[in-house]
Amino acid sequence: MSSPRKIGILGGTFDPPHLGHLKLAVHFAKLLQLDELLLIPSGEPWQKESGITPAEIRYQLTEAAGIDLARAFLYLKIPTRVGVDRIEIERSGASYAIDTAKALRERFGSDVSLIWLMGADSLIELPTWKSWKELLGYVNFAVANRPPHPLKPKLSPEFKEWIAIHQSIDASSLEKSLFGRIYLDESLSINLSSTELRNALELPHQALNASEVIPSHVLEIITNLGLYK
Repeated sequence: MSSPRKIGILGGTFDPPHLGHLKLAVHFAKLLQLDELLLIPSGEPWQKESGITPAEIRYQLTEAAGIDLARAFLYLKIPTRVGVDRIEIERSGASYAIDTAKALRERFGSDVSLIWLMGADSLIELPTWKSWKELLGYVNFAVANRPPHPLKPKLSPEFKEWIAIHQSIDASSLEKSLFGRIYLDESLSINLSSTELRNALELPHQALNASEVIPSHVLEIITNLGLYK
């Protein structure tokens, strides 16, 4: 029997997309042998502060990041297809992961492995998400280490127990189980923050470092539109 399709989901405000996002995408695309990876910029993120860049501009930035990601896949001979999805931008009201997970499961059907990619900082905040316990009824989680956000000291005993129930030590389990599993990856360490990048871009003497942490096509749009000044 052929193995099920594996579709990665990488969501976020992408304000702006940065190399941390791309490193996470490349790592899991290769490790999990993803058939497709969807970048999903949020519409109205309910947990973020006011002043977020308009959704259509963030979608444009995410499309640009998708170009750089596709080129990275081509260079590294990773056959994963890259897509940028408007599902949250076109949904009215606040963006909730549970609504996106349900919609994607309905779109792709029951015989596909949907894998939600995230950093450890997002997993730590998971209990604050709407209907968070329901998410694993639709998707798997693949979680990357994200210093300075160590998991163990920041999790309640109840949440640790919930993770332990669903945790898999083998990444291949995310193919065998189409949803309901959590894979914690310790081999990738990402320490980049969109908030910190926005703050740095506001300071002219730090803007020169932007090319080291922001994908080239994204940085071109940021420069042309005069964003984050």
